[in-house]
Amino acid sequence: MMQWTRRKFLQQGGVVCGGLLGGRGWAQARMLEDPSQARRSPRAKTLDARKLAPFVDALPLPVLQTPQGRRSSATLGATDAPYYPVHVRAIESKLHRDLPPSRLWGYGATSAPVLFEARSGEGVLIDWMNELPQTHVLTLNPPPPGLEHAPLTRLSTHMHGARVPSVSDGYPDNWYGPGNHRLCYYPNPQEAAALWCHDHAMGVSLFNVFAGLMGWYLIRDGVEKELNLPSGKYELPMLIYDRSFMPDGQLYYPNPPDEGSWSQEFFGDAMVVNGKVRPYHHVEPRKYRLRIANTANSRFFSLSFSNGQSFHVIGSDQGLLASPVEMTRLVLAPAERADIVVDFSGARGENLVLASDELDLVQFRVGKDPVSDSISLPKALRPIQRIPESRATRTRLMTLNEFDYDNGMAMVMLLNRNHWSDPVTERVTLNSVEIWSLANLTQDTHPIHLHMIRFQVLDRRNFSVDDYLADNTLPLRYTGAALPPEPHEMGWKDVVQCPPATVTRIIIPFQGYAGRYVWHCHVLEHMANEMMRPYDILS
Repeated sequence: MMQWTRRKFLQQGGVVCGGLLGGRGWAQARMLEDPSQARRSPRAKTLDARKLAPFVDALPLPVLQTPQGRRSSATLGATDAPYYPVHVRAIESKLHRDLPPSRLWGYGATSAPVLFEARSGEGVLIDWMNELPQTHVLTLNPPPPGLEHAPLTRLSTHMHGARVPSVSDGYPDNWYGPGNHRLCYYPNPQEAAALWCHDHAMGVSLFNVFAGLMGWYLIRDGVEKELNLPSGKYELPMLIYDRSFMPDGQLYYPNPPDEGSWSQEFFGDAMVVNGKVRPYHHVEPRKYRLRIANTANSRFFSLSFSNGQSFHVIGSDQGLLASPVEMTRLVLAPAERADIVVDFSGARGENLVLASDELDLVQFRVGKDPVSDSISLPKALRPIQRIPESRATRTRLMTLNEFDYDNGMAMVMLLNRNHWSDPVTERVTLNSVEIWSLANLTQDTHPIHLHMIRFQVLDRRNFSVDDYLADNTLPLRYTGAALPPEPHEMGWKDVVQCPPATVTRIIIPFQGYAGRYVWHCHVLEHMANEMMRPYDILS
């Protein structure tokens, strides 16, 4: 059996952590070559989830939340807004027919994700109530400096993709422990888009998300409504992620007592969709709208259908594209979203599987009888004005760094060589436009996310990492031509894939609110190991 190394994998054209150049990372390649490498510790006897019967559980549908009246908050600037109390609790839920109930954390009562629906321009209040026990469902990493005595079950909920005042953004240091709550106001001054909520508390966010703290937040508007897209039961929001289990059905996550250092990435052998392992869903032979969010810790999903049929991407992170993009394969990095329309009419009576390479995610059981379908996919969706580079008042070179220490310390990943606690170096002006050139000096593809704002991808261009490391005072030496973004990346984004040895340029209009926000890698293990930085928007 081939022994994989990062160098060997890169020589064969791979991309660590998956991404645009292949969708399969170095760790995933090891796992597929030898499935016993699926992040199992030699001390832990984990369940082989590949042996669980596939497609025996129905796909859970997200649980639509209903407001409990209306409230105002002078402090947050909310007037007569729908009010949602969310009880964040420890729950138990079966993730597969043949597994015992797993101990999880939830924004709702089961492993199925909660779903909030809001209208563009109409704000809502969500009260995130920490009703968790004092002990965590997982074994945690050692606490970061300054958090040695912080509650183990602290929370700070982030509405990913929301244009929101900083006080409601879920800043990592604004955590609170059990018995406390945080009222947040989401004004929704943005176009229709699929957002998602997840925990962001300093030092524990990757474990809180792994335990189940994630959900949907869909913003609707008139432009979307006029397009007559599939809706109601023909619109399926799906959170996709991977997990590992102990034989008793409990979640397994490798941690320092098992492995001796922090996990650089996590890859489980159980593919989970909306809280069930490899579920199925009955569909009619007609068009469906699939809202897909990659909520995995580290895994990149390379999505395609088992019969090879195409689908149309109609939206990305921050809403609709200008026009549909026909594809047969789509790579989603952690935290990226895709809005796709798929026509099942050509597969009457068949069972189709949405898969990621060799990994099955969900089976669609297509009905045999023909049905009427009045949906006609428009050729134009929403006008998107591309931002000319001339509008940018500043260009910043931002480096993505990885350091291996010789003194026995664990490897660390940084942005611009700065730790989280270092002084803020990115200060931008509200309503200004900047270009950020993200120069990736590592062997990983990093999905970079900026809070509060949306941006457009300009291009990607390979450069010589060795030359830059030898003398970073010289201009970058490019080794290829600049490549435009893929057609499905031509809309508004809040996560961008940054491949190795590549400068990925994004242009950012800093519209919204002044305050302190965060930018980081959305591989949660990287973010937890210092690949996260604060930035200030100044009024």
